[in-house]
Amino acid sequence: MGKGGEKSEESGECKAQIPLYTWEEIQKHNLRTDKWLVIERKVYNVTQWAHRHPGGHRVISHCAGEDATDAFQAFHINPTLVQKFLKPLLIGELAPGEPSQDRDKNPQLVEDFRTLRKTAEDMNLFRASPLFFSLYLAHIIALEALAWLMVSYFGTGWITTLLLAFILATSQAQAGWLQHDFGHLSVFKKSSWNHLVHKFVIGHLKGASANWWNHRHFQHHAKPNIFKKDPDVNMLHVFVLGDTQPVEYGKKKLKYLPYNHQHEYFFFIFPPLLIPVYFQIQIISTMIKRRFWADLAWAFSYYMRYFITYIPFYGVLGSLSLLTFVRFLESHWFVWVTQMNHIPMEIDSEKHKDWLSSQLAATCNIEQSFFNDWFTGHLNFQIEHHLFPTMPRHNFWKVKPLVKSLCAKYGVQYEEKPLGKAFVDIVGSLKKSGDLWLDAYLHK
Repeated sequence: MGKGGEKSEESGECKAQIPLYTWEEIQKHNLRTDKWLVIERKVYNVTQWAHRHPGGHRVISHCAGEDATDAFQAFHINPTLVQKFLKPLLIGELAPGEPSQDRDKNPQLVEDFRTLRKTAEDMNLFRASPLFFSLYLAHIIALEALAWLMVSYFGTGWITTLLLAFILATSQAQAGWLQHDFGHLSVFKKSSWNHLVHKFVIGHLKGASANWWNHRHFQHHAKPNIFKKDPDVNMLHVFVLGDTQPVEYGKKKLKYLPYNHQHEYFFFIFPPLLIPVYFQIQIISTMIKRRFWADLAWAFSYYMRYFITYIPFYGVLGSLSLLTFVRFLESHWFVWVTQMNHIPMEIDSEKHKDWLSSQLAATCNIEQSFFNDWFTGHLNFQIEHHLFPTMPRHNFWKVKPLVKSLCAKYGVQYEEKPLGKAFVDIVGSLKKSGDLWLDAYLHK
């Protein structure tokens, strides 16, 4: 009994030595040089480790001073494995009297969402179908082969070339949706396999960078539609978005462009130019600047394959022109699909909402159909994708009723609309924001 009592006393002393923190203290550590976060009531100092974070230092920094439990669960397919990286960063725990959620979040809503996630796991909704993704990759390769066969058989006339460009643009768009799956680790059980095939799809099939995409896209998922945290709403003063930014610009008399006409010039400078100009410059400069040599090699393999295939038919200049036109077509497709779920939704500064509420405020769905599923790469289920980014897309329709039920229980708006209306709403929301800017610019 004596030994047992000593052991119990020693363990009690060890437990007493664990530092305990309040939310007030933790929230102070949200600076560039001082970053703490909380996962399942444990407090971690990620200041020095952030630059080694595989998803990029920014995404983990955006959660500094907060409870990051749901974000941690959302992004990692094997949280137990990741714990070994967290263990050396552990500095303490939440004090016993502190709530598990920060900033007065609804604890029951948070708990019910985590129960929903557990239900989805029990239903095997995080298990991918090898057949689905094999067929999806096969149809992309078939489109590439069809393009080559067509120009080989029919020659390089204008009609053939135009059809060829549309086929290649379709292949590129679909490869874009497929790389998105592997980038989110939603296909294989092992992260390493997802990363490898991701590099193949985005690099060899599209000529882009996996690391560039990861570091940018994960920020969007962690903090969708949040200024200074979501790069997708950083419009570099070209557009003003939401309800608050236009008023702020107007009051400050900022007029980089005539924002009251942004819904008109949107058609000329966003859909046509995002991929062929802005993204291409950003991708290449990022790979070189950050020394992503493996990504650069994969991208080089894409350009080698493309030019070897089409220079014999079109020459160097003709092949380059064809590629630019394909990127131009793909860019329209990409912009309309990716912006329809987010631009018409709430876009604002950080509000520190719980995971469910923050994702629903920034995201809407598009009605399901076979065409919509294919055309959008299942991003018509954007709500389910944002709540469960590692879930294979072919299972979104199965979890959707559970999500809608939970939203109804807590009065969280679940918005779904037809595809055409979603496109119209992009322009309408830009016009609304532009009008808010003009009113503030002239009268405030």
